[in-house]
Amino acid sequence: MGHRDLLVLAALFSVTSTQFVPPYTEDCRSDMYPPNGPTFRGPVGWYTVDLDLPPSKRWTAVITDKKTELADMIQAIKDLADAFVPSGRLTELVDITLPFMVDTLPNPFGEEIKGIADVSGVPLGEVVLFNIFYEVFTVCTSVVAEDDKGNLLHGRNLDFGLFMGWDIKNKSWTISEKLKPLVVNLDFRRKNQTVFKSTNFAGYVGMLTGIKPHIFTLTMNERFSLDGGYIGILEWILGQRDGMWVSFLTRSVLENANSYEEAKSLLAQTKLLAPAYFILGGNQTGQGCIITRSRLLSIDVLEIDMKLGRWYVLETNYDHWKEPFFLDDRRTPGMKCMNQTTQANITLTTLYDVLSTKPMLNKLTTYTTLMQVSVGKLESYIRECPDPCMPW
Repeated sequence: MGHRDLLVLAALFSVTSTQFVPPYTEDCRSDMYPPNGPTFRGPVGWYTVDLDLPPSKRWTAVITDKKTELADMIQAIKDLADAFVPSGRLTELVDITLPFMVDTLPNPFGEEIKGIADVSGVPLGEVVLFNIFYEVFTVCTSVVAEDDKGNLLHGRNLDFGLFMGWDIKNKSWTISEKLKPLVVNLDFRRKNQTVFKSTNFAGYVGMLTGIKPHIFTLTMNERFSLDGGYIGILEWILGQRDGMWVSFLTRSVLENANSYEEAKSLLAQTKLLAPAYFILGGNQTGQGCIITRSRLLSIDVLEIDMKLGRWYVLETNYDHWKEPFFLDDRRTPGMKCMNQTTQANITLTTLYDVLSTKPMLNKLTTYTTLMQVSVGKLESYIRECPDPCMPW
Protein backbone atom coordinates (compact mmCIF):
# COMPACT_ATOMS: atom_id res chain seq x y z
CA MET A 1 0.00 0.00 0.00
CA GLY A 2 1.38 3.38 -1.05
CA HIS A 3 1.54 6.67 0.79
CA ARG A 4 -1.59 7.96 -0.94
CA ASP A 5 -3.55 4.82 0.04
CA LEU A 6 -2.59 5.31 3.67
CA LEU A 7 -3.76 8.92 3.45
CA VAL A 8 -7.06 7.74 2.01
CA LEU A 9 -7.49 5.30 4.88
CA ALA A 10 -6.67 7.98 7.42
CA ALA A 11 -9.19 10.33 5.86
CA LEU A 12 -11.75 7.55 5.68
CA PHE A 13 -11.67 6.78 9.37
CA SER A 14 -11.58 10.44 10.36
CA VAL A 15 -14.50 11.67 8.26
CA THR A 16 -16.89 8.78 7.86
CA SER A 17 -19.40 7.44 10.31
CA THR A 18 -21.12 4.12 10.77
CA GLN A 19 -24.04 5.24 8.58
CA PHE A 20 -22.23 3.99 5.46
CA VAL A 21 -19.20 1.92 4.60
CA PRO A 22 -17.28 2.88 1.46
CA PRO A 23 -17.51 2.44 -1.34
CA TYR A 24 -20.97 4.01 -0.98
CA THR A 25 -23.04 3.23 -4.06
CA GLU A 26 -26.69 3.58 -5.00
CA ASP A 27 -29.03 2.39 -7.72
CA CYS A 28 -28.41 4.11 -11.05
CA ARG A 29 -30.23 7.43 -11.05
CA SER A 30 -32.88 8.42 -13.57
CA ASP A 31 -34.89 11.56 -14.31
CA MET A 32 -32.13 13.83 -12.99
CA TYR A 33 -32.22 16.03 -16.11
CA PRO A 34 -33.00 18.86 -16.49
CA PRO A 35 -30.86 19.43 -13.38
CA ASN A 36 -32.86 20.15 -10.25
CA GLY A 37 -33.19 19.17 -6.61
CA PRO A 38 -30.58 18.70 -3.90
CA THR A 39 -27.73 17.56 -6.22
CA PHE A 40 -27.93 20.77 -8.30
CA ARG A 41 -26.48 24.04 -7.00
CA GLY A 42 -26.91 26.05 -10.17
CA PRO A 43 -26.05 26.62 -13.84
CA VAL A 44 -22.68 27.96 -14.99
CA GLY A 45 -22.40 31.42 -16.55
CA TRP A 46 -20.69 32.20 -19.87
CA TYR A 47 -17.81 34.55 -20.68
CA THR A 48 -15.97 35.30 -23.91
CA VAL A 49 -12.15 35.13 -24.06
CA ASP A 50 -10.93 37.12 -27.07
CA LEU A 51 -7.75 35.51 -28.39
CA ASP A 52 -7.10 38.59 -30.57
CA LEU A 53 -6.45 40.66 -27.44
CA PRO A 54 -2.98 40.81 -25.86
CA PRO A 55 -2.69 37.85 -23.43
CA SER A 56 -2.61 40.17 -20.41
CA LYS A 57 -6.08 41.57 -21.34
CA ARG A 58 -7.94 38.36 -22.21
CA TRP A 59 -9.25 37.53 -18.75
CA THR A 60 -10.27 41.02 -17.61
CA ALA A 61 -14.06 40.49 -17.78
CA VAL A 62 -13.95 37.12 -16.01
CA ILE A 63 -11.59 38.23 -13.24
CA THR A 64 -13.35 41.55 -12.67
CA ASP A 65 -16.48 39.54 -11.79
CA LYS A 66 -14.69 36.81 -9.84
CA LYS A 67 -11.79 38.56 -8.07
CA THR A 68 -13.29 38.26 -4.56
CA GLU A 69 -13.94 34.54 -5.02
CA LEU A 70 -10.44 34.04 -6.46
CA ALA A 71 -8.83 35.81 -3.48
CA ASP A 72 -10.91 33.68 -1.06
CA MET A 73 -9.90 30.50 -2.87
CA ILE A 74 -6.18 31.30 -2.84
CA GLN A 75 -6.29 32.28 0.83
CA ALA A 76 -7.84 28.90 1.63
CA ILE A 77 -5.02 27.14 -0.27
CA LYS A 78 -2.42 29.11 1.68
CA ASP A 79 -4.12 28.42 5.01
CA LEU A 80 -4.07 24.69 4.31
CA ALA A 81 -0.51 24.69 3.01
CA ASP A 82 0.69 26.61 6.08
CA ALA A 83 -0.39 23.65 8.19
CA PHE A 84 1.97 21.33 6.27
CA VAL A 85 4.92 23.53 5.32
CA PRO A 86 7.45 24.66 7.93
CA SER A 87 6.87 28.24 9.03
CA GLY A 88 8.10 30.82 6.56
CA ARG A 89 9.05 28.39 3.79
CA LEU A 90 5.71 28.62 2.00
CA THR A 91 5.79 32.42 2.04
CA GLU A 92 9.30 32.30 0.60
CA LEU A 93 8.17 29.94 -2.18
CA VAL A 94 5.04 31.90 -3.08
CA ASP A 95 6.55 35.39 -2.84
CA ILE A 96 9.99 34.74 -4.33
CA THR A 97 10.20 31.51 -6.36
CA LEU A 98 6.77 31.42 -8.02
CA PRO A 99 6.79 34.98 -9.44
CA PHE A 100 10.12 34.07 -11.06
CA MET A 101 8.48 30.95 -12.52
CA VAL A 102 5.91 32.94 -14.48
CA ASP A 103 8.53 34.11 -16.98
CA THR A 104 9.57 30.51 -17.63
CA LEU A 105 6.07 29.44 -18.71
CA PRO A 106 5.38 29.04 -22.43
CA ASN A 107 3.44 31.75 -24.28
CA PRO A 108 0.76 32.94 -23.75
CA PHE A 109 0.33 31.48 -20.27
CA GLY A 110 2.81 33.62 -18.34
CA GLU A 111 1.41 36.88 -19.71
CA GLU A 112 -2.17 35.75 -19.06
CA ILE A 113 -1.30 34.93 -15.44
CA LYS A 114 0.31 38.37 -15.02
CA GLY A 115 -2.87 39.96 -16.37
CA ILE A 116 -5.01 37.97 -13.93
CA ALA A 117 -2.81 39.13 -11.04
CA ASP A 118 -3.09 42.76 -12.18
CA VAL A 119 -6.90 42.72 -12.50
CA SER A 120 -7.58 40.71 -9.34
CA GLY A 121 -5.07 42.43 -7.06
CA VAL A 122 -3.92 38.96 -5.95
CA PRO A 123 -0.09 38.76 -5.71
CA LEU A 124 1.51 37.21 -8.79
CA GLY A 125 3.08 34.30 -6.88
CA GLU A 126 -0.33 33.33 -5.48
CA VAL A 127 -1.91 33.27 -8.95
CA VAL A 128 0.95 31.04 -10.14
CA LEU A 129 0.32 28.74 -7.16
CA PHE A 130 -3.34 28.47 -8.17
CA ASN A 131 -2.34 27.57 -11.72
CA ILE A 132 0.12 24.79 -10.82
CA PHE A 133 -2.25 23.23 -8.32
CA TYR A 134 -4.18 21.10 -10.79
CA GLU A 135 -1.16 19.14 -11.94
CA VAL A 136 -1.40 17.14 -8.72
CA PHE A 137 -4.85 17.26 -7.08
CA THR A 138 -7.71 16.41 -9.48
CA VAL A 139 -9.87 13.28 -9.21
CA CYS A 140 -12.46 12.84 -11.95
CA THR A 141 -14.85 10.67 -13.97
CA SER A 142 -14.94 11.06 -17.78
CA VAL A 143 -17.04 9.15 -20.34
CA VAL A 144 -17.15 9.19 -24.14
CA ALA A 145 -20.06 7.23 -25.63
CA GLU A 146 -21.40 6.61 -29.14
CA ASP A 147 -25.16 6.34 -29.54
CA ASP A 148 -26.83 3.98 -32.01
CA LYS A 149 -26.96 6.73 -34.65
CA GLY A 150 -23.19 7.36 -34.54
CA ASN A 151 -23.31 10.57 -32.45
CA LEU A 152 -20.46 11.05 -29.96
CA LEU A 153 -21.37 12.22 -26.45
CA HIS A 154 -18.86 13.24 -23.78
CA GLY A 155 -19.54 13.83 -20.10
CA ARG A 156 -17.40 14.49 -17.05
CA ASN A 157 -17.50 15.18 -13.34
CA LEU A 158 -14.64 17.39 -12.19
CA ASP A 159 -13.75 16.31 -8.64
CA PHE A 160 -11.17 18.41 -6.85
CA GLY A 161 -9.89 19.01 -3.34
CA LEU A 162 -8.98 15.59 -1.93
CA PHE A 163 -7.35 16.03 1.52
CA MET A 164 -7.89 19.78 1.14
CA GLY A 165 -9.33 20.51 4.56
CA TRP A 166 -12.37 18.53 5.67
CA ASP A 167 -15.03 20.81 7.18
CA ILE A 168 -16.56 18.63 9.90
CA LYS A 169 -19.49 20.96 10.56
CA ASN A 170 -20.60 21.19 6.92
CA LYS A 171 -19.31 17.73 5.88
CA SER A 172 -17.48 19.12 2.87
CA TRP A 173 -13.98 19.68 1.51
CA THR A 174 -12.92 23.31 1.97
CA ILE A 175 -11.23 23.73 -1.42
CA SER A 176 -14.03 21.97 -3.33
CA GLU A 177 -16.54 24.42 -1.87
CA LYS A 178 -14.34 27.45 -2.58
CA LEU A 179 -13.96 26.35 -6.22
CA LYS A 180 -17.67 26.15 -7.01
CA PRO A 181 -18.22 29.94 -7.25
CA LEU A 182 -15.23 30.09 -9.64
CA VAL A 183 -16.71 27.69 -12.22
CA VAL A 184 -17.24 29.44 -15.57
CA ASN A 185 -17.99 28.46 -19.15
CA LEU A 186 -15.64 30.11 -21.64
CA ASP A 187 -16.06 30.80 -25.34
CA PHE A 188 -12.57 31.32 -26.81
CA ARG A 189 -12.89 33.41 -29.96
CA ARG A 190 -10.64 34.63 -32.75
CA LYS A 191 -11.90 37.12 -35.37
CA ASN A 192 -15.26 36.83 -33.59
CA GLN A 193 -15.49 33.09 -34.39
CA THR A 194 -15.52 30.36 -31.72
CA VAL A 195 -12.24 28.41 -31.67
CA PHE A 196 -13.17 26.23 -28.69
CA LYS A 197 -15.30 26.23 -25.55
CA SER A 198 -14.33 25.16 -22.06
CA THR A 199 -15.61 24.75 -18.52
CA ASN A 200 -12.97 26.19 -16.20
CA PHE A 201 -12.14 27.85 -12.92
CA ALA A 202 -11.78 31.64 -13.15
CA GLY A 203 -8.10 32.53 -12.79
CA TYR A 204 -6.86 29.21 -14.18
CA VAL A 205 -5.39 29.49 -17.69
CA GLY A 206 -4.98 25.78 -18.51
CA MET A 207 -7.87 23.59 -19.65
CA LEU A 208 -9.36 20.47 -18.06
CA THR A 209 -12.62 20.22 -20.06
CA GLY A 210 -13.32 21.48 -23.57
CA ILE A 211 -14.87 21.14 -27.01
CA LYS A 212 -13.70 22.16 -30.46
CA PRO A 213 -17.20 22.39 -31.99
CA HIS A 214 -17.92 19.79 -34.69
CA ILE A 215 -14.35 18.41 -34.43
CA PHE A 216 -13.50 16.89 -31.02
CA THR A 217 -14.12 16.94 -27.26
CA LEU A 218 -11.44 16.57 -24.59
CA THR A 219 -11.16 16.07 -20.84
CA MET A 220 -8.15 15.38 -18.63
CA ASN A 221 -8.08 13.22 -15.49
CA GLU A 222 -5.20 12.89 -13.06
CA ARG A 223 -3.18 9.68 -13.12
CA PHE A 224 -1.66 8.80 -9.76
CA SER A 225 1.98 7.80 -10.04
CA LEU A 226 5.13 7.86 -7.97
CA ASP A 227 6.68 9.76 -10.87
CA GLY A 228 3.98 12.36 -10.48
CA GLY A 229 3.35 16.04 -10.96
CA TYR A 230 5.40 17.09 -7.94
CA ILE A 231 8.54 15.73 -9.63
CA GLY A 232 7.83 17.53 -12.89
CA ILE A 233 7.14 20.85 -11.16
CA LEU A 234 10.34 20.53 -9.12
CA GLU A 235 12.34 19.79 -12.27
CA TRP A 236 10.78 22.85 -13.92
CA ILE A 237 11.74 25.09 -11.00
CA LEU A 238 15.29 23.69 -11.15
CA GLY A 239 15.57 24.50 -14.85
CA GLN A 240 14.66 21.29 -16.71
CA ARG A 241 11.85 22.55 -18.93
CA ASP A 242 11.48 20.13 -21.83
CA GLY A 243 8.13 18.78 -20.59
CA MET A 244 4.71 20.38 -21.12
CA TRP A 245 2.32 21.37 -18.35
CA VAL A 246 -0.60 18.96 -18.73
CA SER A 247 -3.38 21.54 -18.69
CA PHE A 248 -1.40 23.84 -21.00
CA LEU A 249 -1.12 20.99 -23.51
CA THR A 250 -4.87 20.36 -23.25
CA ARG A 251 -5.53 24.02 -24.02
CA SER A 252 -2.99 24.09 -26.85
CA VAL A 253 -4.62 21.05 -28.44
CA LEU A 254 -8.10 22.60 -28.16
CA GLU A 255 -6.81 25.80 -29.73
CA ASN A 256 -4.58 24.43 -32.47
CA ALA A 257 -5.47 20.83 -33.43
CA ASN A 258 -7.86 20.56 -36.35
CA SER A 259 -8.88 16.90 -36.22
CA TYR A 260 -9.41 14.03 -33.81
CA GLU A 261 -6.32 12.24 -35.15
CA GLU A 262 -4.12 15.33 -34.80
CA ALA A 263 -5.34 15.85 -31.23
CA LYS A 264 -4.73 12.19 -30.39
CA SER A 265 -1.18 12.32 -31.75
CA LEU A 266 -0.28 15.46 -29.76
CA LEU A 267 -1.78 14.10 -26.54
CA ALA A 268 -0.01 10.75 -26.93
CA GLN A 269 3.44 12.02 -27.92
CA THR A 270 4.16 15.29 -26.08
CA LYS A 271 6.45 14.99 -23.05
CA LEU A 272 4.57 16.03 -19.88
CA LEU A 273 5.32 17.35 -16.42
CA ALA A 274 2.79 14.96 -14.86
CA PRO A 275 1.22 11.62 -15.81
CA ALA A 276 -2.38 11.94 -16.99
CA TYR A 277 -5.37 10.39 -18.71
CA PHE A 278 -6.66 12.23 -21.77
CA ILE A 279 -10.22 11.31 -22.72
CA LEU A 280 -10.84 12.30 -26.33
CA GLY A 281 -13.97 12.13 -28.45
CA GLY A 282 -14.19 12.80 -32.20
CA ASN A 283 -16.98 13.44 -34.69
CA GLN A 284 -17.15 10.08 -36.48
CA THR A 285 -18.10 6.57 -35.48
CA GLY A 286 -15.43 4.83 -33.39
CA GLN A 287 -13.69 8.10 -32.48
CA GLY A 288 -13.45 7.93 -28.71
CA CYS A 289 -10.46 6.91 -26.59
CA ILE A 290 -8.62 7.01 -23.28
CA ILE A 291 -4.93 7.86 -23.68
CA THR A 292 -2.98 6.66 -20.63
CA ARG A 293 0.17 8.73 -20.24
CA SER A 294 3.36 8.58 -18.26
CA ARG A 295 5.35 11.78 -18.25
CA LEU A 296 7.42 10.57 -21.19
CA LEU A 297 5.18 8.45 -23.39
CA SER A 298 1.81 6.95 -24.16
CA ILE A 299 1.41 3.68 -22.28
CA ASP A 300 -1.95 2.62 -23.68
CA VAL A 301 -4.81 3.83 -25.90
CA LEU A 302 -8.24 2.25 -25.30
CA GLU A 303 -10.67 3.06 -28.11
CA ILE A 304 -14.38 2.66 -28.72
CA ASP A 305 -14.69 -0.51 -30.81
CA MET A 306 -18.12 -1.48 -32.08
CA LYS A 307 -16.87 -4.85 -33.34
CA LEU A 308 -16.01 -5.72 -29.74
CA GLY A 309 -19.27 -4.24 -28.44
CA ARG A 310 -17.39 -1.38 -26.74
CA TRP A 311 -19.68 1.59 -27.41
CA TYR A 312 -18.20 3.77 -24.66
CA VAL A 313 -14.96 4.32 -22.75
CA LEU A 314 -14.99 5.43 -19.10
CA GLU A 315 -12.03 6.68 -17.06
CA THR A 316 -11.73 7.63 -13.40
CA ASN A 317 -8.18 7.80 -12.00
CA TYR A 318 -6.81 4.27 -12.38
CA ASP A 319 -5.31 2.37 -15.30
CA HIS A 320 -8.18 0.56 -17.01
CA TRP A 321 -6.31 -2.76 -17.07
CA LYS A 322 -5.83 -2.71 -13.28
CA GLU A 323 -8.28 -2.94 -10.42
CA PRO A 324 -9.13 0.48 -8.95
CA PHE A 325 -8.24 1.17 -5.33
CA PHE A 326 -11.00 -0.57 -3.34
CA LEU A 327 -12.00 2.54 -1.38
CA ASP A 328 -12.31 4.58 -4.57
CA ASP A 329 -14.05 2.40 -7.13
CA ARG A 330 -16.11 4.77 -9.26
CA ARG A 331 -15.35 2.74 -12.39
CA THR A 332 -17.44 -0.34 -11.55
CA PRO A 333 -20.67 1.52 -10.66
CA GLY A 334 -20.08 3.90 -13.59
CA MET A 335 -19.85 1.01 -16.06
CA LYS A 336 -22.81 -0.70 -14.43
CA CYS A 337 -24.95 2.41 -15.03
CA MET A 338 -23.70 2.85 -18.59
CA ASN A 339 -24.47 -0.81 -19.37
CA GLN A 340 -27.87 -0.50 -17.71
CA THR A 341 -28.61 2.61 -19.82
CA THR A 342 -27.70 0.77 -23.08
CA GLN A 343 -26.40 2.25 -26.30
CA ALA A 344 -29.94 2.62 -27.67
CA ASN A 345 -30.86 4.94 -24.80
CA ILE A 346 -27.68 6.95 -24.29
CA THR A 347 -28.25 10.70 -24.62
CA LEU A 348 -26.90 13.76 -22.82
CA THR A 349 -29.90 13.34 -20.50
CA THR A 350 -29.11 9.75 -19.51
CA LEU A 351 -25.38 10.51 -19.36
CA TYR A 352 -26.20 13.18 -16.75
CA ASP A 353 -28.12 10.49 -14.83
CA VAL A 354 -25.01 8.28 -14.77
CA LEU A 355 -22.83 11.16 -13.57
CA SER A 356 -25.43 12.00 -10.91
CA THR A 357 -25.22 8.54 -9.35
CA LYS A 358 -23.07 8.11 -6.22
CA PRO A 359 -20.12 7.56 -5.99
CA MET A 360 -19.51 9.14 -9.44
CA LEU A 361 -21.14 12.10 -7.70
CA ASN A 362 -19.33 12.66 -4.40
CA LYS A 363 -18.23 15.36 -1.96
CA LEU A 364 -15.38 16.41 -4.26
CA THR A 365 -17.59 16.96 -7.33
CA THR A 366 -17.52 20.64 -8.30
CA TYR A 367 -19.24 20.49 -11.69
CA THR A 368 -20.70 18.19 -14.35
CA THR A 369 -20.16 19.01 -18.03
CA LEU A 370 -22.01 17.48 -20.99
CA MET A 371 -20.75 17.87 -24.57
CA GLN A 372 -22.09 16.85 -27.98
CA VAL A 373 -19.58 17.48 -30.75
CA SER A 374 -21.98 17.29 -33.71
CA VAL A 375 -23.93 20.35 -32.54
CA GLY A 376 -21.04 22.07 -30.75
CA LYS A 377 -22.85 21.89 -27.41
CA LEU A 378 -21.19 22.34 -24.01
CA GLU A 379 -23.33 22.74 -20.89
CA SER A 380 -22.25 22.63 -17.25
CA TYR A 381 -23.84 22.48 -13.82
CA ILE A 382 -22.47 23.09 -10.32
CA ARG A 383 -23.13 20.06 -8.14
CA GLU A 384 -23.93 19.07 -4.56
CA CYS A 385 -23.77 15.62 -3.00
CA PRO A 386 -26.22 15.43 -0.09
CA ASP A 387 -25.55 12.97 2.71
CA PRO A 388 -25.04 10.11 2.86
CA CYS A 389 -22.26 10.70 0.35
CA MET A 390 -18.71 9.44 -0.13
CA PRO A 391 -16.00 11.96 0.79
CA TRP A 392 -14.38 11.21 -2.61
